[in-house]
Formats: sequence, structure tokens, C-alpha cells
Amino acid sequence: MRVRQLTPNLIQLTRLRFVNAYLVREDDGSTLVDTTVPRGADAIYAAAAEAGTEIRRIALTHGHGDHVGSLDELRGRLDGAVEISMPETDARIHAGEDVVDGKLPGSWPTLETTPNVLLRHGDRVGSLEVVEAPGHTPGHVAFLDTRDRSLIAGDVFTTLGGTAVASHFTFPFPLAAMATWNKELNLESARSLRALEPALLAVGHGPALRDPGPETLRAIERAHRALC
Repeated sequence: MRVRQLTPNLIQLTRLRFVNAYLVREDDGSTLVDTTVPRGADAIYAAAAEAGTEIRRIALTHGHGDHVGSLDELRGRLDGAVEISMPETDARIHAGEDVVDGKLPGSWPTLETTPNVLLRHGDRVGSLEVVEAPGHTPGHVAFLDTRDRSLIAGDVFTTLGGTAVASHFTFPFPLAAMATWNKELNLESARSLRALEPALLAVGHGPALRDPGPETLRAIERAHRALC
């Protein structure tokens, strides 16, 4: 587990060199955004302890297995005393509802954990404002820290090997695009997130970007050309 302090309130946790979760400090402890792949609970728990904080809430950007993979383990590690938030539409998918026509791409593992909170646009999780950002999955959301405008964008963008919108195949990391449900809608979400003018962009795969406006604009333009 690689641990990086990005801002006074934001810590990036990277597993297997390619998938991120984030600890967001609050007055009562921390919110964990995403949980990475399975068997990560002990490493995430230890990273929070090393940072001198306790995980009070788990908030998920979307329901793919590389983001919810350690959710059940973490809930058990925390003795169930943790609030679980998931986008409403993706929670319905995990509950077995037919939300969209056809087979959804990406990994949708069976979860024992049922979220306590179903997230919609404009909701708050501590200092984080929920921003709807569908496309990669039907219910995908991002989280904007209202204190410093750091944006945790999930898989709308990736930054492994360069900044990209997860709407078209890019190398060396095509996996997010392969798992994207609606490429055009994901591109619209990328535009919406860029319009928020975040000070820092934190993504599910790759390093964080400071002052991300120019790079995300180029990525959006490349995605637009690829989809035309």
C-alpha cells in the first residue's frame, strides 16, 4: 500500500500500483472514499491508524469491483460501526434490479453489505458534496471537498500514463474505458466536472493532478474526437 498526503485533508491510498482509495479527514475522524480490490481491509485500516485517524464513513463513487472490492471486509474489520454510502442507482444494481437494458460492463461483485445511505446529487458526506457523474456506471458520482475544492472523480478520468477521459481506449491503461457503460454520457460528466474548476483532481487510477484544468481540457478534446 502506497500512502501519499495530497492536502491537509486528503490522503491517497494506492494498491497494486494502479487503484486508489482516499481518506478524507473530518473533525470526527475520516471518510474513506472507495475500498480498492478485495483483501485490502487490513492495509487500509493500518494506513488510517498510521495517519492518526479512524474511518467513520465509507463513501463509494460507483459499484465496480475495484472500488467496492474490500467493502465487506472493511465493514467487518470496523465491527459494522461505519456508515456506508453508495450512489442510489448503483446500489439498486447490486440489489439485483434491472436498472438498464443489456449487460453492464465491468465487475459487479456480490456484496453482503447494504448501504445505509443512498447518494444523490447535492447530498453531503461530511465535507464532501455529491456530484452526479454518470456514464462509467449508471449511478457514478464524484465528491467535491467544499473546504478546498479537491475533487475525487472516480473513473470519469484516469491519469495512468497521461490524463484521459474513460470514454475511449487509451494506453497504457485501457481498462477503465473497457468497463465504461455509456461513453458519451461519461464524456458529458467529464465536462461537468471540469466546469467545477477543482483545485486538485484525484482519480481512481493514477496520480492526482493539481490545477487540472489544462490537462482535463486536452483529455476532453481527445475523447470528443475519438467518439465523433
